Amino acid sequence: MFGDAIAALATPPGRSALAIVRLAGPGAFDIAAKVVQAFRVGPRVAQLATFHDADGRPIDRGLYTTFPAPASYSGEDTVEFSCHGGLVAPERLLAALIAAGARQATAGEFTRRAVLNGRMDLVQAEAVGDLIDATAPAQARAALAQLEGNLSRRILELRSSLLDLLGLLSYEIDFPDEDDGPVAPERLQGQLDQTRARIDALLSTAPEGTRLREGALVVLAGRPNAGKSSLFNALLGSERAIVTEVPGTTRDAIEAHVTFLGWPVRLVDTAGIRDTSDRIEALGVAVSRRWLDSADLIVVCEDRGADSGKWEVGSGAASKRLVVSTKVDLTNRSDGVSVVTGQGLAELRQEIAQRLFGSRVQLADLEPMLTRTRHRVALERAREELGEARAQLSAPMGDAVLSAHHVRQAALALDELIGVVDVEEVLGRVFSEFCVGK
Repeated sequence: MFGDAIAALATPPGRSALAIVRLAGPGAFDIAAKVVQAFRVGPRVAQLATFHDADGRPIDRGLYTTFPAPASYSGEDTVEFSCHGGLVAPERLLAALIAAGARQATAGEFTRRAVLNGRMDLVQAEAVGDLIDATAPAQARAALAQLEGNLSRRILELRSSLLDLLGLLSYEIDFPDEDDGPVAPERLQGQLDQTRARIDALLSTAPEGTRLREGALVVLAGRPNAGKSSLFNALLGSERAIVTEVPGTTRDAIEAHVTFLGWPVRLVDTAGIRDTSDRIEALGVAVSRRWLDSADLIVVCEDRGADSGKWEVGSGAASKRLVVSTKVDLTNRSDGVSVVTGQGLAELRQEIAQRLFGSRVQLADLEPMLTRTRHRVALERAREELGEARAQLSAPMGDAVLSAHHVRQAALALDELIGVVDVEEVLGRVFSEFCVGK
């Protein structure tokens, strides 16, 4: 399918014990033989050798491993060179491979070739990027499950159901004069409704999936001097926000990434909300309100040791509020949190994680989730097409041909999702975010 071999550094550049340079594509073994004297193909066996440039000068002494097609990452003949890290040896080795006939790989090109060669589908390829970018254990677990095909299998099962439905509709089209057709209308409608329900179940995972991939947005809010910044620092485990006894110290929002029970959270400390004549503080309050509007969860800090008063978080925000009593070390309260004694902090982390990710927090194995907008849009399109198909089946003068057309469009939406259809624009968008050596 591809006419050239590509090469790239597959590990980050810089000081390190080892670096890996990957070479793959047609003629990869011939190119490697120009860099490695006495090169030989020993499938998946690491071999010690000295690497040379085009003039025969030694570059480094390391290991190379060959992966004959199709049993390789990209499905092509592949060689992976393990040399010493740093900047010089890897760069010289890569330059030698390019001088020998390879081309510098573009971002994500190895994985793109793996998709086009059938080694993985597009959903699995996205999981490769998510696994590399993971900063929380739950993100890594979810990406690995997706890479192993958990979500892909669900999509393929839905696609199979649609193809079965198309088969039943073809009977209806081919035998229109039979009594009620060879297939009862109730059976067609029932199978269509069942497939739509399964799509709905997957679509319901999109909010949690997006939070998992991007990090759930948790905003600390409250009146000035309610203990927001102190709680922010305590939950982070570091002094990021300035804390004083002067109300209104925080004038802008501060964001930091943290994990609660292994789940990713974007924690934001905001300016205290109150009516103020101070122009700069008023700007900070306006920023706070914008963060509240976009938050997945608002942790409302209330200083029960003082007369905090009541205030509104924002319209439509009541369902995503978690009210927390702060500074309870100054009172006799047994509930709430104290950043001085540490009381309630562990419980608060657990409560936040459960509010954001539900029952998944306690599960060792994660159920498939939609983690990208592309997944959600494709399934919404499939669901809409099935709705049109259902309407045709239910109408008094329903048209089986039109119904079959909509079912076919639903199947095509799933094909695009997993990459069965080669859509260059979709592929380009997905792999543009990858690192070069992947």
